Amino acid sequence: MPRCRVNLSTMIFLVILQGAAVVLFCGWYVQLNPCGSAPSNGKVHVLLLSSWRSGSSFLGQVFSQHPSVFYLMEPAWHVWTRLQKPGAQSLRMAVRDMLRSVFQCDFSVMEAYLPEPYNVSSLFMWSHSRALCSPPACMLTPRNQFSNQTQCMQRCDAQGLQRAEAACNTYSHVVLKEVRFFELESLYPLLQDPNLDLRIIHLVRDPRAVVRSREESAKAFMSDNAVVLEQRSIPAGEVQYRVMQEICRSHVRINERAVLKPPPFLKGRYKMVRYEDMARNPLEEIDAMYEFVGLEMTQQLEDWIYRVTHGKGKGSRKEAFKITSRNAADVSQAWRTMLPHSKVKRIQEVCKGAMSLLGYRTVNSDKEQKRLDIDLLVPREPYQFSWLPAKTQHPGKK
Repeated sequence: MPRCRVNLSTMIFLVILQGAAVVLFCGWYVQLNPCGSAPSNGKVHVLLLSSWRSGSSFLGQVFSQHPSVFYLMEPAWHVWTRLQKPGAQSLRMAVRDMLRSVFQCDFSVMEAYLPEPYNVSSLFMWSHSRALCSPPACMLTPRNQFSNQTQCMQRCDAQGLQRAEAACNTYSHVVLKEVRFFELESLYPLLQDPNLDLRIIHLVRDPRAVVRSREESAKAFMSDNAVVLEQRSIPAGEVQYRVMQEICRSHVRINERAVLKPPPFLKGRYKMVRYEDMARNPLEEIDAMYEFVGLEMTQQLEDWIYRVTHGKGKGSRKEAFKITSRNAADVSQAWRTMLPHSKVKRIQEVCKGAMSLLGYRTVNSDKEQKRLDIDLLVPREPYQFSWLPAKTQHPGKK
């Protein structure tokens, strides 16, 4: 019987070759399927991606009040207000790196932006987070109850960031709301990070309604406007239109990137929601968002959502940054009777592409604008862009 003799050097070479092949295969597989398995800790990370005055604060509360959610509102505010950079483009990486740390419950990154002592009360809009008003961050609010912002500010303000980290680690979902991203590419490293299970909910709103809402608190946006416009010198009367043009372009960029040619790692991670759809059918839309990220709707949450979306009136200037009980459908239509048609016409010009893509009909006269029986919202079927993950990918589902 013939024998095959292999010397030691040949065996070593073959072993090395086999190892290299395994490494190359693993690298190739991870590139094709970076999100194929959930992180070992089982957490789901959710980014509520929107723009100013688009209903994102209400959407944030929809998640914040859920007993399984650790929520933080706009941590990137600290980056934009602290770093002396010319504009949004140069700040996006710092914002992304901050989000990565906070998603992983590492609040030490905040120390670069906060004054000493590093307390929870130094975080932007911290009292909007029920989790920061509940154990172990603060003993005020039981985790199965809704928080009271006023009481939280009085009782929980002196807690250190270690309490925030401890609280963050006890929740199945970490949800961050952000209005300071203008494209998806900056988020690719987070979507590919094996330690994150990131879902993106992209909230948009009719730009005419956004302008009407922004005008109620125009001074609050002066600094942000300058960053959005990269500190360019713009005539005062043109600023709001240039800002809206950038915002509308960003919605188009984000949506087209996610829908037309999405990279493999974005599949199952993106859902677009129109504020107007949420205003008309809040329970249906919110339940769909909960399902998208693996959360269960509760009767207590259903009752709360109904109350805050079926109040009276359209909200006042004093309530511009508060979550109060209002008639959501009336709020979404308020621009039609409160904005002059000349201004509406200009907004439609600078946001023409976004309105067409997102499903908002234009009006051609003041009379048409004020006829509230004319529905300006295109039926949602062609415009509800989302990649829905399989139910087996929902850690919160059983």
